[in-house]
This record gives sequence, C-alpha cells and structure tokens, in this order.
Amino acid sequence: MTASPPEYLQEMHEQWAAAWTKALETWSRYTRLRAPVFCLSHQHAAQEGLTESFAMIRLADLAVVINLRAVKNAHVSDLPVEVLAHEIGHHVLAPANLTDHARLLARIRRGLPTIENEAPMVANLYTDLLINDRLQRSAGLRMDEVYRRMNTDSKPGSVWRLYMRIYENLWRLDPGTLSGTTGEALDGDALLGARLIRAYARDWMAGAGRFACLLLPYLLKDKDSAKLMAMVHDTRCAGEGGEPDGLTNLDPDELDGIIHPALDPALADELDSGDSKDSETRDSPENAKVTVSSQGQARQPFEYGQLLRAAGLTLSDHDVAVRYYREQARPHLVPFPSLPLPATYDVLPEGLEAWNLGDPLDALDWMQSILTSPQIVPGLTTMRRVYGTEEGDRPRSEPIDLDIYIDSSGSMANPQHSISYPALAGAIICLSALRAGSRVQATLWSGTSQFTSTPGFVREEDTILRVMTGYFGGATAFPIHVLRKTFAKRTPADRPVHILIISDDGVNTLFFQDELANSGWDISAMALENGRGGGTMVLNLYGQWETYANSNGAYRDIKRARDEQGWDVHSVSTWDQLVDFARAFSQRQYGDERRKGVHLA
Repeated sequence: MTASPPEYLQEMHEQWAAAWTKALETWSRYTRLRAPVFCLSHQHAAQEGLTESFAMIRLADLAVVINLRAVKNAHVSDLPVEVLAHEIGHHVLAPANLTDHARLLARIRRGLPTIENEAPMVANLYTDLLINDRLQRSAGLRMDEVYRRMNTDSKPGSVWRLYMRIYENLWRLDPGTLSGTTGEALDGDALLGARLIRAYARDWMAGAGRFACLLLPYLLKDKDSAKLMAMVHDTRCAGEGGEPDGLTNLDPDELDGIIHPALDPALADELDSGDSKDSETRDSPENAKVTVSSQGQARQPFEYGQLLRAAGLTLSDHDVAVRYYREQARPHLVPFPSLPLPATYDVLPEGLEAWNLGDPLDALDWMQSILTSPQIVPGLTTMRRVYGTEEGDRPRSEPIDLDIYIDSSGSMANPQHSISYPALAGAIICLSALRAGSRVQATLWSGTSQFTSTPGFVREEDTILRVMTGYFGGATAFPIHVLRKTFAKRTPADRPVHILIISDDGVNTLFFQDELANSGWDISAMALENGRGGGTMVLNLYGQWETYANSNGAYRDIKRARDEQGWDVHSVSTWDQLVDFARAFSQRQYGDERRKGVHLA
C-alpha cells in the first residue's frame, strides 16, 4: 500500500494550486495554460521526467511540472507565485515554442565551440534572465529572494557567480548580494551581460549567440557550478514528445550573432533603470519582436540530429533522417500526375432492403420505414435504400503508382550523416505521389543480397522514408529479382506503375542475369510492358555520356536501354541537380502538356 504524503506536502499542494491563477495574471489576465502537475514524491516527478531540478516545462503539451519535495529542499516553498510565474514565462516569453527553443539552441551551440553539449544549460540561463528580469521589475515579484534561498547550500563556481552578478546589475542590488566575492574581470563581464539582456529583450533570439560567447571562457574552467545550474535547469526536457519544424536550414542571421558582447556596439548605452513605464511596456511579451525563420543554407543531417537531441528529443539516427528528408522535401512537393480514364460512374437507386441494428445510422431511410409500418421496430420495419452505379460521361483520372529504386552503394553518401541527394529526390517524388493518391514501393539497394523494400505498394510516409534513408555502402548489384517479382504477375486490371531508378553507371547491373539465370534485359522489358506507366533512369553520368557509349560498357547498356526498350534516361553531372529533376519529374513525365504531345525539358 502506498503511504500517504506528509501533511506539510498536502498543505503545500493546496497553497501552490491556489497560487496558479495569480501566477498567470503576472503575465496577463488573458494568459491560459493547463493546470500544473504537482508531484508529491520523487518517484512521481521522475515519471514526469523531472529529476535534478524542482520544476520543469514541456513545450509539446504546454505542461508545467513541480516537485514539491524538491521545492521544500530548495527552501522556496513559500514563494509559489515566483516559481510558477517563472515556469509560465518559458511558455509565454522565451522560448515560448519548441521550434524557437531549437533555433535558440542552434545559435548558442555555435557560440560554444568544443563544449556544444553545454548549450541546453546556457540556453536555460539565458531565458531565465529574460524572464526573471521581467518578473522582478514589471510584476514586482521577489525573484532575487528565490536565488538568495538557493545560494545557501552550495559553493558556487565562476559561471554561477557571473550569472548572479548579472542579476545584481539588472536589479541594482549591492555587489555581492547574490554573487559573493567577485573580481574586476567578472564584474566587467557581468555588466556586459546585463546590458545584453536589456538590449535584446525584444529580440532575444539575436542576443543568444552573444550570451554564449560571454559564458564560454567561464564554462571551459568552471567545475563547481554544475549542481546549482542543474537545480534551475527547467527546460532540460522541454522538447520531449514534440516535433519542431523549420530546423533543417540555418536561419539567415544565425551566424551573424556569434560575437562577444564587448564587440557589440548595441551594448554601449547605460542600463535602463527599470523604473519607467516605457521600459515595462517595451519588455512585455505582447510587444516582443517576432523573429520569423526563413530558409537558408541546409544543415547536415548529423547537425540536425544533434540539435533535436539538445532540445530534449530522444531519437535514433534513422529517426532523425526520416524527419530531416521529410522537412527538406516539403517545399518542393508537387501533385503527382494521373492518367485519364474513360468515365466516372453515376450512382443510381436500385431498391430497398431491411435496415438492421449495426448498420450505419445515416443509411436508415425514415420515410420508407414509416411507409412500411407506422410502428418503428428496428431490424423489422426499418428500411434502407440500395444504390448501384452506371458509367457516366464525365472523365475521371487514376493516379499512377510508383516503383522507385535508390542506389545505396559505396559511391553514395550516407543519408543519416550528410545530405544525400538521391534520398532527397526520392523523398520529393514519393511524397508528391502520396499527396496525389498514388501508392509507392521503395527499394534501397547496393551489393548482392543488400537491399530493403517496403512491403509492397504502400501509402505510409514513414515506411517509405525509412527505406530511403537507410544505407548499405557496399558494392553495386541491382536487385533484379525485386523487379521481376513486382511485375511478373501484374495484369491490365492493376494500376499503371512508373518505374524510377536513381543511380549512376552502376545501373547497368540491371541487365545482368538474376539468381535464376534469367536475362536482366528480358526482365526489364517485361516490367515496362506489365507496368504500363513507363520507366525513368536518372543517373549521375559524364555530361556527354553518349559519346563514350562505344568504349564504355555501362554507358553502352544505358544507351541500348533507352533506344531499344524506351527507358527515359535523364543524366545529371552533380548530385544536387537531382532536386530540380525531382520537382519537374511528375509534370515532365505525365502532366497535361505531355499528353498534348509536348515533352517538357
């Protein structure tokens, strides 16, 4: 039997729950968040993901979690409004949402070379300064008292003393009130830090890299502040369960802010006194500058993964790759083409039959049921109308399914480490196909017996992307047996399928013999005939590859496949050209202009 919590914890629970409304109102009377989760035991807190700190937030579900036992141990049990208002500030002011949390981490990581793993802690200290300065000056809360209580149990290192000295400058406290003994160099950096917080209060994203540069030399030497910093690290798991968007590309100004505050001319002005109404209005979250992210240079997949993990997400390299290529493909998606079929079908009523319990309620024909018997008895006197179809004269279309084969031999990049344009092009085309209602079979291949495929033609994005973002890195041997099994029994009643191969000159292994000694040429011809949707090879070849066909066996096979079997061979000289190909593929191959006799380049 679980023991009841001590009486003092129950009393704290009631007091802190009652303080929630007042804490919300310190930001705005219109602020609304779900009620916090109050944990009365360390076990409950651990289940919520709260361990070293006494409070935390989760951005995915807008949660605030408080460990009341840890609150008691931190000597802040009589400051519920201060603690709760601070946690609310992370949801309202900084970082406010999961995407901005990750963007903030990206900038701070760049300001911490060799110790990028400290970025989550530094981001937490930075946003805490923004929030606490607002609450102390504008809301009149005793945020300085929270730190006075916490400083009693630990001997702080230089990072913590710098952090406290910044607060002393912001709030005009006597030197040493929170920080203890400091030196001239630390005092100078603390003044810069305080100016930074005020100068970038409305554009805090731009100040993040500068703050990281300020802390960098202290973090490299300090080993004594870890315990205190862990106690206030309430954004450690902020990203858990979420899926931030817009992170595969760098922000256009992400690299510009990686400068030390001493070199920033914007910090030359004196500190604002904090007494004027104008400063309170200026720093309010309602007037905070909204920073809009636009696309810039792409991050590499491994950098993207490091950023997601720093934000609190637990993902494997493969999970990261799936998210990366989905996001990179999204701006390029186009509707997949469809083939016109003769006619649609008109729906015609054919008669009546009994409506029984368990049938859809909207299928019940009340008028016919009442005409049958004024006494309604479900299953006996209830009726439903039966409908049939007849061919109409309106044209209808059916999407073309896609059978895609992506080379994953040693000449290809690993999609989970660096950007792979074959994987990106495949993602663009496959997601476009799904958007238009098509089904996709994806096969990743390398050497003999090195292949993986989706379970047939499917419509699940993750299933397809997980195949395309895998990696073998072996020799080159096209999986002829997969092509054979896919099309050997395909009939005219099945949907048309377009076959797409992304590779280089190693594609000529398609025309070797399979494991049953069948000719690859025969299998290729059979697949094109039974697929009825055409075939495309997009290959990384020399620009004038046809001129080498007489002397190069692989090029000779590719030219023969084009000329004799009708493969549409599209060559690229650099892999990044695959993105343009992928965007144009649907329209170029199956669009309306093609059916009018115009072949789009």
